[in-house]
Amino acid sequence: MVDMDLEIRHLRLVREVSLAGSLTRAGGVLHLTQSALSHQLRDIESRLDTPLFLRVGKRMILTPAGERLLRSADDVLATIEQTEEAIRRLAGAERGLLRLTTECYTCYHWLPALMKRYRRAHPRVDVRIDATATSQPLAHLLDGRLDIAIVSDPVRDRRIVTRRLFDDEMVVIVEPSHPLAGRPFVRAEDFAGETLLTYSSKEESTVYQRILVPSGIAPAGMQQVQLTEAMIELVKAGLGIAVLAWWAVEPYVRAGAICARPLTRRGYRRVWSAATLKDLARVPYVREFIDLIATHPPFTGASARYAASRSAPARRSSSRSVALAAHPVPSSAR
Repeated sequence: MVDMDLEIRHLRLVREVSLAGSLTRAGGVLHLTQSALSHQLRDIESRLDTPLFLRVGKRMILTPAGERLLRSADDVLATIEQTEEAIRRLAGAERGLLRLTTECYTCYHWLPALMKRYRRAHPRVDVRIDATATSQPLAHLLDGRLDIAIVSDPVRDRRIVTRRLFDDEMVVIVEPSHPLAGRPFVRAEDFAGETLLTYSSKEESTVYQRILVPSGIAPAGMQQVQLTEAMIELVKAGLGIAVLAWWAVEPYVRAGAICARPLTRRGYRRVWSAATLKDLARVPYVREFIDLIATHPPFTGASARYAASRSAPARRSSSRSVALAAHPVPSSAR
């Protein structure tokens, strides 16, 4: 067995001193006096036979050896923290951290209400949304940086389990006087002369990759807009068209501000699932959050109202009226 000179407390000390720049401030974080930290630091440097910090004025600056130790400390401490959290979960603890993301930007408008409801039942669970993981949720899940990913793409990794949550459909939204407002549905070729507003780049856009590319169609232009409200305002101003979830645009359609049309003759439906690692799926408070999503989808009532409109004949909208699409509508385009 190899003797170890470094201990966890030493790694924490190096990390906090490098962040704070002084022993005094680091001591406040670690709840130790400056003299106690100085003693620990001398102990580490003695064991390793090299200085880890240079004292420049009132600041502590890492030496090359200190920088190397800090990189290892970050990795080791992150692994320990994740392991402790996993053990708490497996033990069924009601205290913990729940990190989630979704492939659909529009869902970030819907999740906070669920989080508020969940917090009432689980006040000791800290729920956090990681919007930076939107484009690669499964990679973040496998890396241990996420606990739940709400996805519509198929999951084929055996380390991940999924639970079906809900279906929704996409609609193409246009201003009421736009020529496409009078169509019963929008075809791929109809995008050729339009500016397409999307949340993401064409490489990550579901509409672009699954509808336009197979048809050999490219829009006249593309503009990335990551705020749903801003995208709708641009559509209202006639500066582009967009593909969004019916439940996200229904209030604007009902008010006559925009028109919604099905995407293709058959519509475009997506199935949403909650993805999590196998071990996490057994943790009670993780499972209960997924149950909450499944029983409180974002479109309560909206999908049924839209489906009912399928039987109504399409009519051309004036600037103050709107013809509802005679077809189902999918989730927000990425």
